[in-house]
Amino acid sequence: MPAAECLILFTRYPEPGTTKTRLVPVLGKEGAARLQRRMTERTAAAARALARARGAAVRVAFSGGDAARMRRWLGNSVTFAPQAGADLGERMLHALKEAFAAGHRRVVLAGTDCPELGTTVLADAFDALPGHDLVLGPACDGGYYLIGMKRAIPALFTGIPWSTSAVFERTRAAAEGLRVACTPALSDVDCPEDLAVWQRVNRRPLPPRPGARIAVVIPAYNEAERIEAAIVRARTAPDVQVVVADGGSTDATAAIAARSGALVVRSARCRAVQSNAGAAAAITAGAEILLFLHADTLLPQGYDGTLRALLARPGTAAGAFRLSIEGDAPSLRCIAACANWRARALALPYGDQGIFLTAAFFRAMGAFPPIPIMEDFVFVRRLARRGRIAIADAAVTTSARRWRALGPLRTTLITQAVILGWFLGIAPATLAAWYWRRRRP
Repeated sequence: MPAAECLILFTRYPEPGTTKTRLVPVLGKEGAARLQRRMTERTAAAARALARARGAAVRVAFSGGDAARMRRWLGNSVTFAPQAGADLGERMLHALKEAFAAGHRRVVLAGTDCPELGTTVLADAFDALPGHDLVLGPACDGGYYLIGMKRAIPALFTGIPWSTSAVFERTRAAAEGLRVACTPALSDVDCPEDLAVWQRVNRRPLPPRPGARIAVVIPAYNEAERIEAAIVRARTAPDVQVVVADGGSTDATAAIAARSGALVVRSARCRAVQSNAGAAAAITAGAEILLFLHADTLLPQGYDGTLRALLARPGTAAGAFRLSIEGDAPSLRCIAACANWRARALALPYGDQGIFLTAAFFRAMGAFPPIPIMEDFVFVRRLARRGRIAIADAAVTTSARRWRALGPLRTTLITQAVILGWFLGIAPATLAAWYWRRRRP
């Protein structure tokens, strides 16, 4: 006896160059296909959970590839059938008719481009069918991500301007006289501007597109002696924007930064707040990769190629450079060696190593926490739960001034005390006040 309920997933085999073509300029052919694969797998997991909970059948109507490749990809627990028809409407209608012909009495057809579509929404669609003739899931772009019915209704699939913002309304008009229920409006991921939806829902990084624009974000306060060198080195890479987030400097930091070619934005004096303000300005200006740099730190030559290569590796959430401290003192070399061990072994680079990630993932992760200390520590630990933290072989060179001011041992002990205080639950404001008192020579 066939299951009363049947869920049809409507998808395409993720062949590079043939799927998610509107995302190719941003992600490249391989990246767009990888995203298609991951979104389909996410929806298929929701479908399997629904099948286990309700005893529903699951069918996959696919284009591209063949049944053997689809089966190797998504497994044997579902039925596969190629899509058939001249346009999207004919292909959906054909899939629905096949399901009803197989003996299923309530059928829901859903796309796989909507990361927000989960088991609850699918169950709600089936629950609505006994009392309605039609269930629609409106998409925020004017289409629909889901359609359910108890019999095939050809009128709903003819004369519809597919792939336009009028699909949902025209389908509703075609359904006049039918009892219609709607599930919540959700977002599809079809265009570059939709990628933030995937990042927000999935909390997994996507590689940047080849040639993605880089912004170097430098939070600064009274860094007139150092800021020019940091900017000049950052601008040695082509098509890189430097954004200096000035925290109310009382010296010439802002003027020197502007004269050196940086975009200067103003914010409250707090490294996390300044970094977030600089990132927001950079993203507005078109940046797709963000590199956060301390004002007393110089990037290595060719840093842009290094970070692009690391972020292109699938599963990489963020990256940073090795640390080098200016000067030849053995104590400073030891501190740098320990920092580099910590970064690689514990996936925990600090802000003075130049943390970088895609702008979309930065926004998806909620930016730096607006706390007065430990913002880099907290943010990197959060990133590490979502993907790999890559450490470059190339090293940034940071100023030794803070170690020289207090001595290497005292500086290290103060830093470790702050970390211990954090784990003991001491408030960030209290830690920050204690830290800056101890930092005075």
